Amino acid sequence: MLANIKKILKCLREYKKPTILCLIFIIGEVVMEVLIPYITSYLVNRIKAGEGLAGILSTGLLMVLAALASLAFGVLAGKHSAFASAGLAANVRHDMYLKIQDFSFSNIDKFSTSSLVTRMTTDITNVQNAYMMCIRIAVRAPVMFIFAIVMGVIMGGRLATTFMVIIPVLFFGLFIIGRLAMPAFRSVFRKYDRLNESVEENVRGMRVVKGFAREDYESKKFETASDDIRRDFTKAERIVGLNGPIMQMCLYFNLTFVLFVGSQMIINSHGVEIDVGQISAMITYGFQILMSLMMINMIYIVLTMSVESIKRIAEVLSEAPTISNPENAVTEMNDGSVEFRNVSFRYFANAKRDALHDINVNIRSGMTVGILGGTGSGKTTLIQLIPRLYDATEGEVLVGGRSVKEYDLKFLRDNVSVVLQKNELFSGTIKENLMWGNENATDEEIHEAARLACADEFINSFPEGYDTHIEQGGTNVSGGQKQRLCIARALLKQPKILILDDSTSAVDTHTDALIRKGFREFIPETTKIIIAQRVASVMDADLILIMEGGKLVASGKHDELLTSCDIYREIYEQQTRGGDEE
Repeated sequence: MLANIKKILKCLREYKKPTILCLIFIIGEVVMEVLIPYITSYLVNRIKAGEGLAGILSTGLLMVLAALASLAFGVLAGKHSAFASAGLAANVRHDMYLKIQDFSFSNIDKFSTSSLVTRMTTDITNVQNAYMMCIRIAVRAPVMFIFAIVMGVIMGGRLATTFMVIIPVLFFGLFIIGRLAMPAFRSVFRKYDRLNESVEENVRGMRVVKGFAREDYESKKFETASDDIRRDFTKAERIVGLNGPIMQMCLYFNLTFVLFVGSQMIINSHGVEIDVGQISAMITYGFQILMSLMMINMIYIVLTMSVESIKRIAEVLSEAPTISNPENAVTEMNDGSVEFRNVSFRYFANAKRDALHDINVNIRSGMTVGILGGTGSGKTTLIQLIPRLYDATEGEVLVGGRSVKEYDLKFLRDNVSVVLQKNELFSGTIKENLMWGNENATDEEIHEAARLACADEFINSFPEGYDTHIEQGGTNVSGGQKQRLCIARALLKQPKILILDDSTSAVDTHTDALIRKGFREFIPETTKIIIAQRVASVMDADLILIMEGGKLVASGKHDELLTSCDIYREIYEQQTRGGDEE
């Protein structure tokens, strides 16, 4: 746990100074608050002794100054604690975000999207609140507790024995309450992940939800997750609510004890051993002690709640990217050739079987390569090894005659452009989305890429053309339009290798043919790897790879595979003669 806390505190950086100033101001505030009851008791005793107006005013002025000083210290402490805690949260959020950007697909697979969202929002807020309490209340409460006890003993003498009763009772009671409430608080954060997951799925799949009229089902699922959190919080808060009665019991016991015993002491000693002013001070110090213990208990609860958040944040910050830049990384690529040498791959070390097994294939620069295979055959996994979205478990992947592990990651991915199955468009204009491929692209280059992707026609049909606003996720364009925009974005990188992972599935066959024709004529030197479900999309390729069960079962040209590969011939017949007959 200490290691996790240290990792979080490393994010303080420029906020160490306000943290230290906050601690100094808090000590000043406590000193002033402890002095006020002492001055009050002195004033009460002087009034009883017949002090004149001038003496009363001077003592009263001293009390006012002490109160103003306490107020000033409190305001400064609050200001610096807010600044330091908000700054820590901002730095932690910044460091987590940058860390996630460096994650490989393997790292991302380890954390769900909803969990990462919860960690960067709810968990960081918990840490921010806990840190604010630590540097303010966690210092104030113990200091106030000690100072109040010391002053109570000095002022009350034997009357201070009341503390020997109320302190153990309150401490034990609050400790038990904290222990009982903690399991409920701990379970809440795991349930937040499920709640966020429900919200994310519902929002992303809103069209599917409405299409299947499943609004009631999704509402019930959300209500179930929300009710789980409500029940845990209710249980915890109900237990924590016992703080009040215990506090009141100890407060009234202290008040009764001080007044009863103190009155007897005054009568028996005729005001020599203790006086009315001391009784007044003892009541105040007793209240300060009780409040300090209650604040310490609340700190315990908040810190225990934040322990789970600290752990979850530290998990992300401690996660080492499985893929990183090598030393002396290469930033030159001879050509767009690709070679797989005895490549095998597993998503997890304890997986029962390989996702890819013993793949050997050589793709020359400029070739057009098609990849066919059923669902789960390993097509997408294969192409994700080329830009090092994953690393091969065994064997070697070479691009331009070098192992992909030798290249600078950014350089490699700039030269291997991938249009994945689930590509995203971002909120912004069409032009801004396309310039993700090349932020320095000219208007001519943007229009040329759109033309090659057969996207220029529908873009120009919009009233605002390339300045048309795209909603988050591209929800205001069709599936085919979205795919063509993603292809144009990839082309703007001017890559040596272009990979289309079933990226024309929502495009009609005529447009698909036009896109492939544009590739052949205008980027002949670029290696083109096309994963497709339609034989028509790859039948004119220089090389077709047939995948099944993570293995490369056949390769060759269209005519060769028709005669030598039963799988390819069956797919072809189903999509041509067989499909027509049906």
